[in-house]
Amino acid sequence: MTTLKYNSVLVPNDFSDQAHDAVDTALALAGDASRLTILHVAPPLSTLSVGDPAVVWQSISDETRCEHLRTEFQKQYSGEKYKGLKIVVAFGGPADEITRYAEKESVDLIVLPSHGRTGLMHLLIGSVAERVVRLAHCPVLVLRD
Repeated sequence: MTTLKYNSVLVPNDFSDQAHDAVDTALALAGDASRLTILHVAPPLSTLSVGDPAVVWQSISDETRCEHLRTEFQKQYSGEKYKGLKIVVAFGGPADEITRYAEKESVDLIVLPSHGRTGLMHLLIGSVAERVVRLAHCPVLVLRD
């Protein structure tokens, strides 16, 4: 039997349980956490509503948001099996940022969950997973609920 070897695996993560499961699946495929990168894509500050206190008081910046997000991920993935895991935060549209990062960093595989939205919700929100599959330069493993 042939074993696939992935030197660089990207796992987009939105703090959901499904995304956490995707990290563990990617870890099993890569064999070592140092080959994994978690990418969280947050909306740009410009998309926050004008009435949002952080915008009005200019009390938050992308640097501050990035630091808080990285800290939360470091807490979530502090176990020994996650040692060496790389955490990256980007700002923008999820599918575009995921595929841009994957290409720029020559990622071998993207592992991401599908939240399984159907019908009107899928039509209105769209599917990040579907868009990543279409735009990615590398193989994409979509994990279904």
